[in-house]
Amino acid sequence: MATENNLSLTICVYCGASSGAKDVYEEVARNCGQSLAKAGIRTVYGGGRVGLMGVVADSALDNGGEVVGIITSHIQDREPKHHTLTELQIVESMHDRKALMEKRSDAFLILPGGLGTMDEFFEILTWKTIGLHDKPIVFLNIDGYWNPLFALIDNIIDQGFAKKEDRDFMVVDTMEEAISFFETL
Repeated sequence: MATENNLSLTICVYCGASSGAKDVYEEVARNCGQSLAKAGIRTVYGGGRVGLMGVVADSALDNGGEVVGIITSHIQDREPKHHTLTELQIVESMHDRKALMEKRSDAFLILPGGLGTMDEFFEILTWKTIGLHDKPIVFLNIDGYWNPLFALIDNIIDQGFAKKEDRDFMVVDTMEEAISFFETL
């Protein structure tokens, strides 16, 4: 298990650059940052200070955690960069951003989010499917938010466009379950 003095585990958090329609999403993001920090787990995320992304980062920092933000130069105007992170890296392209987030992480945690979050998930799952990494992917499925996505993936498998083993991710309902799993890595 990682400790606050020996950060040996880094989790990449994918989540929305907006706060979403329900208050519970911000509560979950706040709990996520706090839980990662208290478990001594470093957070890597998209580098923005808005939406759920900003809530995760602020909460982790407020609880003594280390937070690494990775943002592109062109997206800084749309998603203002966070200025008080442990580390902020500015990269040229979205591909560079996602590749560096993967490289810097031991596992991936997906909170509610929009199209960008889905893009990050599908790319990291595809990379796993074709053998570019073998890192765990975990969905925090608050209020069944991701259930329609899981149904779509099941349909893709049922229709023969993917294999059952390609559905290589875990689904948890609480941050406590996620932390318990990460502590086994």
